Amino acid sequence: MAWHVVIAGGGFGGLQAAQRLCRKLPPQSARITLINETNFMLYTPLLPGAAAGTLEPRHVVVPLREQLSDRVDLRVGRVLGADPDAKKIRMRTLHGDVREMSYDHLIVAIGSVSRTLPIPGLAEHAVGFKSLPEAISLRNRVLQNFEIAETIDDAAERAKYLSFVFVGAGYAGLEGLAELQDFAVDVIERYPRCRVSGMRWMLVDAADRVMPEIKPQLAEFATRELRSRGIDIRTSTTLQEVTEDTARLSDGEEIPTRTVVWTAGVRPHPVLAQFGLPLDDRGRLSTDKYLQVAGRDDVWAIGDAAGVPDPAKHRKEAAPPTAQHATREGKVVADNVAAAIGVGSRRPFRYRTLGVFVDMGRGKAVASTVGLRWRGRVAWWLARTYHLALMPGWGRRARLLVDWNIGLMFGRDTAELGQLGHAEALPPAPPKPGSTEGQPRTAPPVGG
Repeated sequence: MAWHVVIAGGGFGGLQAAQRLCRKLPPQSARITLINETNFMLYTPLLPGAAAGTLEPRHVVVPLREQLSDRVDLRVGRVLGADPDAKKIRMRTLHGDVREMSYDHLIVAIGSVSRTLPIPGLAEHAVGFKSLPEAISLRNRVLQNFEIAETIDDAAERAKYLSFVFVGAGYAGLEGLAELQDFAVDVIERYPRCRVSGMRWMLVDAADRVMPEIKPQLAEFATRELRSRGIDIRTSTTLQEVTEDTARLSDGEEIPTRTVVWTAGVRPHPVLAQFGLPLDDRGRLSTDKYLQVAGRDDVWAIGDAAGVPDPAKHRKEAAPPTAQHATREGKVVADNVAAAIGVGSRRPFRYRTLGVFVDMGRGKAVASTVGLRWRGRVAWWLARTYHLALMPGWGRRARLLVDWNIGLMFGRDTAELGQLGHAEALPPAPPKPGSTEGQPRTAPPVGG
């Protein structure tokens, strides 16, 4: 009898788990199914580059069918929950119907969603920065704001369209702000009235410094670099309210702006509550050092969905939700699932962070690798080299190289493609010659 291994989620961890299981398990011993909402994996560290026009959007995603063996049955749909006692998982297909699937071993790798707070007006007026559609929409908004501002005579009203507020100074917020501001500085040269008025870019965070994930010295360098560009950084400050054209901060200041970008962290996917499995205090599945969910010998969890004990912190805290951790967790969980089936032996998760990279555009970055700190152009080169090495597939790597080099030589593309993917309906057919269709029923009177 062939074992059935189901992987819920096709991100960094899920893709690695599927690929490694194909190498570890003989074809006759197991069948593998991967469920994901899309047929691609988003390479999230490159999302700011796609938003800023440095990278073609299609080049920051990895088509799963290109990377997966024919042995893997890819099902595109949304996971709705599971019944661990019955060993079944539920999903909604692209057709909209709900199906159940039995499994012998389940690997949960469904990732996370944006963490929002009950701030008045946030859901109605702010935009996120976690998915590819959000990133491209934000780029289009910057260009649309320039187009609108260029036609406005009132300086105060024009300033609302030229002010951009980012809330959250972690990886996503800082890199996204830096890349988009870099993009806007290039683009605004083509808008004379906007150039004269100038832009305002602001980064707001509740913490006392930016980037708590990196060393204080590197965070200070990043802060100095962004401030040297004229970016206003407000730490120990929170967002209190958002309206259509203002953002009110905890220090009482009201910022006139039409664009508030929310990047204040992530939280585990809420569907985890429908799995009937133990969750930790942050809503993640509780696992041991072998990535096995507590109390279950047939359910495993990795990535943002799991509270994996971090070896770097004596397994007293969860490992950080980064791509490099999820990738290594995917390999370990595949080995341990194979061991549970009878192939090889299981091993604990031992990976410790080897380095962090923060790309700020304009050839500037900060990085820390195996205890060494880097900044400036060297760090920028290291960051791009690291992402190039981590990107799955030689074809994808070649596309990144081409995009980066074209950007260095010719600059960014400034076309606003907000209608991309939203085709208009076909116009109605014209009336036939001699037909009275569409004509008035009575002729208008002639003469006076």
